[in-house]
Amino acid sequence: MNEDVLNHHLQKTLSRGRVAATRPAGCPQIALYLFDPSVLEGPLSHDEAQAVVAEPAYWSFCWASGQVLAAWILANPQRVAGKRVLDFGSGSGVVAIAAAKAGATEAIACDVDPAALDAAAANAQLNNVSVTLCGDWSERRGSIDLVTAADVLYDPENRPLLKAFRNAATEVLLADSRVKNLGDERYQRQTVIEGRTWPDLNEFEEFNQVRIYLVEALQGT
Repeated sequence: MNEDVLNHHLQKTLSRGRVAATRPAGCPQIALYLFDPSVLEGPLSHDEAQAVVAEPAYWSFCWASGQVLAAWILANPQRVAGKRVLDFGSGSGVVAIAAAKAGATEAIACDVDPAALDAAAANAQLNNVSVTLCGDWSERRGSIDLVTAADVLYDPENRPLLKAFRNAATEVLLADSRVKNLGDERYQRQTVIEGRTWPDLNEFEEFNQVRIYLVEALQGT
């Protein structure tokens, strides 16, 4: 049933699209329903290409930063254990699922795309964990201990999110492969890890270098 719902969403963008359960190379501990590249026998038609550009199904891919951040959380569970965690721009839900697996008291998958929320719910069930769904950042409820986000700064107009995250929670974990200088000294770089989108989109090598940042025990001003 989960696959049927996600296939329905995906086929609004790509008529022959479907998902399949897979384990991203950068975070094989988590299984996800993602785009099945085997359906692409031959090039996309003009109409298919236009649909993919107009309404991309971001949730059907596990982007490099999401994989890297999820794997980092699983390797450092003390960063989320016992905390109420909100994952902004959750997409497939991989980071929220990692937080749940690492012992968060509540893992919230927040995304404006209803299809992404369906994907997060289906993928959480696939991994036998529970996540809370939130369709609007401005309508989140209760206090948040930790905000997580991966590759949400691709648009320069999203830079104010850095301050918004700091103001919303005591701590922030951010992964990004697009912006080399955040321009906010409160975000302390922890590490740089290589990762690739799954299924692989053959992106530029520079987008495969994921930087993880932490704002620790600070209430933003």
